[in-house]
Amino acid sequence: MSATAQQGTPSILVMAKEPRPGTVKTRLHPLLGPQRCAELQAGLIRHTLELATAHTPRTYLAYAPADGGDAIGTTTPAGVRLRLQRGEDLGGRLAGAVTGAFTDGAGPLLVIGTDAPTLTGDRLTAAFAALKSHDVVLGPALDGGYYYLIGLRAPHTTLFALDADVWSTDRVLTATRRAARREGLSVELLCPLRDLDTPEDATALLADPALPAPIAALIQPGEAP
Repeated sequence: MSATAQQGTPSILVMAKEPRPGTVKTRLHPLLGPQRCAELQAGLIRHTLELATAHTPRTYLAYAPADGGDAIGTTTPAGVRLRLQRGEDLGGRLAGAVTGAFTDGAGPLLVIGTDAPTLTGDRLTAAFAALKSHDVVLGPALDGGYYYLIGLRAPHTTLFALDADVWSTDRVLTATRRAARREGLSVELLCPLRDLDTPEDATALLADPALPAPIAALIQPGEAP
């Protein structure tokens, strides 16, 4: 049976890694180099938080690693609630962050990353609207991997309890939908979006008029890194 909708403050939870050279956007190193990848990560966080805070009453930023709070905090808009990611893998970190947000009075909740720069406010609005009649909303990544958005009416953390060999593969979406069916949860799918992970992604996004200009400037090929 479908769970009762959480009555709280509509919120967005952003999951992000500190923009530290050599640890973020590593598949883009051949194109941009470690320092420019860190600058890109900072730009993506900034863009995502601006989008989130403009379209919801409450925004959370769950960051990693543990010593990245100071760096993250200096670029976080006022009012954004900072949380440390805790957990052994992505599933554990997502479950912990979602549980913390709902405990704090969030709900319904959209969880997004920073890797889909063409995500728009209209799509966030559509996700919140879908949660009025569905338990879960998923926005799949175009490459078939993990989703760029998951919306929840209640803290269904069992959706993140996937086998270790499923994470970072194109089976994550299928496994999540299967877990939702087991729990009797209704699921709505949004249109796919492209993640910005590889040089090929950068090339495709630069040709997309929906790409925000500040992000386009950060991924323009320049001098060899």
